[in-house]
Amino acid sequence: MTDDTAPAKVRLPAHLVRLFPDGETYLELPAATVRELMDALETRWPGMRDRLCDERPSIRRHINVFVDGRRARLETPLRPGADVFVLTAISGG
Repeated sequence: MTDDTAPAKVRLPAHLVRLFPDGETYLELPAATVRELMDALETRWPGMRDRLCDERPSIRRHINVFVDGRRARLETPLRPGADVFVLTAISGG
């Protein structure tokens, strides 16, 4: 990540941030990739990465990350000011 990286606009599900003290559903974090974004979330709220990523590491199967409307992986680059949505899968029957 470089100093001139504009922060990504990150939206997190309310039921996820409730698990963390002072959790926020919207925040801006500087990151050049989704992986760096996960690192920034982990720094802010220890344990967040484990909720979003598995041990490989990879984004968990029940988590979807979208960058500017497209499904993303940890390697996905973030343009300056990218819109990032983290969504959890909904299931039922």
